[in-house]
Amino acid sequence: MDQSRQLAAIMFTDIVGYTSLMGNDEQKAFELLKKNREIQKPIIEQFGGRLIKELGDGVMASFSTVSDAVNAAVKIQETCNSAKDFLLRIGIHQGEVVFESDDVFGDAVNISARIQASAKPGCIYVSETVRNNVSNKKAIETRFVKEETLKNVKESVRIYEVITTYNDESSESLIQEQPKKTPAKSIVVLPFENMSPEKDQDYFCDGITEEIINTLAHIDSLKVIARTTSFAFKGKYLDVRNIGNELGVDTILEGSLRKSGDRLRITAQLIRVSDGTHIWSEKYDRQMKDIFEIQDELSLAIVEELKIQLFEEERKQILKNNTENLAAYNYYLKGRYYWNNSRSKEGIEKTIRYYEQAIEADPDYALAYAGLAIAHTVSTDWGFVQAKKALPKIKEFQAKALGLDNSLAEIHSSLMYSCAFIEWDWQKAEEEFKKSVELNPNSPEVHHIYALFQVCIGNKDKAIQHNNIARELDPLSLIFNFAAGLIRYMSRQYDEAIRQFRNALSIDNNFTPAYFWTSLCYLQKGLYEEMIGEYQNVILRDPKTEKFVPLIDEIYRKSGLNGFLNWLVGEGIKHHHEVYNQSYYLTVCYSLLNEKEKAFEMLKDTCELRSARIAMINEDPGLDNLRATPEFKTFLDKVGSN
Repeated sequence: MDQSRQLAAIMFTDIVGYTSLMGNDEQKAFELLKKNREIQKPIIEQFGGRLIKELGDGVMASFSTVSDAVNAAVKIQETCNSAKDFLLRIGIHQGEVVFESDDVFGDAVNISARIQASAKPGCIYVSETVRNNVSNKKAIETRFVKEETLKNVKESVRIYEVITTYNDESSESLIQEQPKKTPAKSIVVLPFENMSPEKDQDYFCDGITEEIINTLAHIDSLKVIARTTSFAFKGKYLDVRNIGNELGVDTILEGSLRKSGDRLRITAQLIRVSDGTHIWSEKYDRQMKDIFEIQDELSLAIVEELKIQLFEEERKQILKNNTENLAAYNYYLKGRYYWNNSRSKEGIEKTIRYYEQAIEADPDYALAYAGLAIAHTVSTDWGFVQAKKALPKIKEFQAKALGLDNSLAEIHSSLMYSCAFIEWDWQKAEEEFKKSVELNPNSPEVHHIYALFQVCIGNKDKAIQHNNIARELDPLSLIFNFAAGLIRYMSRQYDEAIRQFRNALSIDNNFTPAYFWTSLCYLQKGLYEEMIGEYQNVILRDPKTEKFVPLIDEIYRKSGLNGFLNWLVGEGIKHHHEVYNQSYYLTVCYSLLNEKEKAFEMLKDTCELRSARIAMINEDPGLDNLRATPEFKTFLDKVGSN
């Protein structure tokens, strides 16, 4: 393709409130779109500009001079204001860009789009570069608005507003009539149906679906429903419009995959939720070696059909292949299959083995190293291995992944977790969160981990905010709904915590942690019989422990709460060196019994093992009996100070 690199002024425009209008009155929305085009195109050409493309309700244009771009923007705004049909936001920046065929790429494109998104309705916002170039033009006046750090832009940008001559009051009244602009287009990728003659190819079919989800998730302007919720509809064959309405998305991608020997057939359809019509469909008949090319083509086709402007970093992420080795890729998909379908000790061990095989096939497979770091980290969280012993291995895999590719959100997410909960370096954890969310804005896992981190350090509102983001991206996730209850428990909102735990149990009635933490809520409320009932729900779901149900009733009747807590301590000590987060729960039991010396002994053990649970000591209500002691302050000073 022919390419040319040159200095250009890039202008983005956007109709205020168009998405909401589209949902309320589709015909009127299309009429406004047509009128917008009729207004802008001749004005852009009048000032020597080039209309590069239309992006849904937006327009991108380039100009050879900054003054032409600003003058065109002023005339466009004045014409729109006179018509009184709609308002625009306009952003302009000048920089070096690459023209390729009928498109343009570069940081200047990214910056101008971000400036446009930050503009007030009816206003023209420009960068300081633009402002400096027009400062000697008497006909153009500007005023400073703000200095802002824009997404995917390394340095902060000083933003100015172009002062226009049209009446501000009429503009304000028009703004009030406009529906509020809703963020981002949205999509759910349903699990592709496995049509392969060998039914053991489910892992491959699921893996391809997940790869498409993860690729699209890197696009900031596209809301992508995450895997857990998407796969809740696997094999259910429901009306796609009902699925889309339930999840609140505009579009659905569905398809099928058939793998036979070295041949691969993938079909895909993009469907508009509002009326169930097919926007786009394609069939790919290729060889297995073309799988990466197919994924690129499919993702770019979706972007094109949804009229999404890809910024340079987003385009790199979409077109990036983490490996060219098919064997390594196959092992990685098998690892992901076990990771997604089982969080048991055996499931994580299988995941680790497949990731290790992926690395044997391709020693430079950064994503597999990131996967190993995450798998070993979660093993410590669930008490399968000692965090203290696992940490050197985790850090080794993190370093290897970073050295190969530091643009993987997965590795920065792993670093955020280990820094927050194992290494207790909270400043570093905050930095890694920012990197993770910048690289993958649609990752619910990033927001989930950050929410737990924030509640542990006392930022309860921020914890709830990021948990809500995680659940919006993955509303049917058992773990994220459970975390909503855990955050409320730590915030001492016990009734709301119980409600959130019930939500989690509506997804999986056998999820024992939800029963366990519900029992702790009842304990804090002083409702001990309800607490006993919820704890019995925990042990009923394990054949090894269900025999204790009548025993607990008897202990509680004879000895009350303290008798029950002492029984728990006795059972916990039996498994103290088998489940490596057990010492923290023993600490809580001793605290509730007001046996401070034994509680501190267990808390010391928890610290030495570097159990992830130790970060909870700042806010956990179960440790309130210890808070006034100098010994407890020593632990508070230790955790988070490294």
